[in-house]
Amino acid sequence: MYYVYILKSINFSDKIYIGYTTDIAVRLETHNAGGSVYTKSWLPWEMAFYAVFKDKDTALEFEKYLKSHSGRAFASKRLM
Repeated sequence: MYYVYILKSINFSDKIYIGYTTDIAVRLETHNAGGSVYTKSWLPWEMAFYAVFKDKDTALEFEKYLKSHSGRAFASKRLM
């Protein structure tokens, strides 16, 4: 399975991170352990949303959409 997820910083409410993984639990732990260059400055993180996909290409397309301007607007209105 392939996951597209949105993390929200607990201490910095305006900070979100959109990503893709095959192991959602391990990836959240990695982010909260400072294992990601982008997210380590705004620890800790909580899972705001995730979607599961059977197909890798579909998951990557959805991640790309969420990172676009219209995708971020959609996510802030409908997913978080």
